[in-house]
Amino acid sequence: MSEESVDFLDFKLNKQLWSAVADAGYETPTEIQQKAIPLILAGNDVVGVAQTGTGKTAAYLLPLLMKIKYAKGDDPRALIVVPTRELALQVLESIKMLAKYTDLRAVALVGGVGMKTQKDTLAAGVDIVVATPGRLMDMYLPGFLVLKYLQVFVMDEAERLLDMGFRQQIDRMIEVMPRKRQNLLFSATWNAKVQEVSENFLLTPALIRINPEMKTVKSVSQVVYFTPNLRTKINLLDYFIKDITYRKMIIFCKTKTTATNIFKYLDRKYGEDSVRVVHGNKDQNTRINAIKLFKEDKLRFLVATDVAARGIDIEDVSHVFNFEVPLVYEDYIHRIGRTGRAMKLGDSVTFCAPDDEYHLKKIQKLIGDKIPVAAIPTEVEILPTPFEEEQKMRRQIDDQRKREDPTFQGAFHDKKGIQHSKKGDVAKNKNKGKEKKQAKAIARSKAKGKDKGK
Repeated sequence: MSEESVDFLDFKLNKQLWSAVADAGYETPTEIQQKAIPLILAGNDVVGVAQTGTGKTAAYLLPLLMKIKYAKGDDPRALIVVPTRELALQVLESIKMLAKYTDLRAVALVGGVGMKTQKDTLAAGVDIVVATPGRLMDMYLPGFLVLKYLQVFVMDEAERLLDMGFRQQIDRMIEVMPRKRQNLLFSATWNAKVQEVSENFLLTPALIRINPEMKTVKSVSQVVYFTPNLRTKINLLDYFIKDITYRKMIIFCKTKTTATNIFKYLDRKYGEDSVRVVHGNKDQNTRINAIKLFKEDKLRFLVATDVAARGIDIEDVSHVFNFEVPLVYEDYIHRIGRTGRAMKLGDSVTFCAPDDEYHLKKIQKLIGDKIPVAAIPTEVEILPTPFEEEQKMRRQIDDQRKREDPTFQGAFHDKKGIQHSKKGDVAKNKNKGKEKKQAKAIARSKAKGKDKGK
């Protein structure tokens, strides 16, 4: 099957799936879909490694839906484990879209909402479960979820699952599943952890790696601005969003505090109907509604922490802004992959503070490429850095240098050392003074003794 001539009709799918694919507007299969779908349909265990935004979800869903075909029994025959609630809901939405002409039943088991509705759905009977590890175990341990009839097990965003510390839950799940099952593992990056897990629970899998040396999607342009402080970042952001071509933007932040502050700023400036914020402190319904409004073009800005980077599959995001450089370097790939979806063009802009330059270098090493640097436009006011912010950044830079060179003492250590040495000198001088006084007192007492003897 040559890549130039491949069509979804070339895959051994049934009429119901072909019709759903046509309704979804899928035309030509992506490279990961071309290579993975036939292997999965043939019953192979598969490891698929491809950049974010290249169609990995459909690559495993279409053959999975073809395998189980129709509703049967009460207990699930397919389990898809994902790292975040947002991604679980996104996968569920894709299942509903591709299985629309079938009677297959699916449920997402995620935290952040009550368990009753999910328990009731399981009790009524399901064929496919999409779950985050924590809620999956919440349902399995009390007996609300039965896994002994599973035919297909999928780990999606495997590297993120492992980075978030879910290895123990994954091992426990595997222990209670039927040994005779098909295993599929999909990841945006390939590292030692992913390789180890794939070797442990997949049976002689077929490994598909799409452009492994190029980690970021080619359709996304990248640029970085070196920004001295927070206030200058705000000014630079303002400069960009005055341009109406920046029409649908996701602004990523490292922390919930920064995300909330950026949201409040944009809310004041552009109105509450233009922006929402998504982070771990927001309840599930608030997060779902925010993403829904953004998807429907009812918002111009979505401010998010990395918790949302994996679960947002929205067409026509014009720009992704990294207001801060991520500390988990793979998250950079997932952040910028929110634009340029399905091989459309997109743009990413990164603001890099002095204490983030260390992390930027690590990201460039990971993606195997240097991100082009742009100068801050002359129209943007570059403000002085407040003392506290500068001190904080210097400490961070010291810590980074110590990581690379354990012998490095650091500017703050030196100052501390100087202060300690000064204190030591003062103490020594005081001691010397005391010793002199004591010597004089002894000399005086001796002199008095001699006088009395006379």
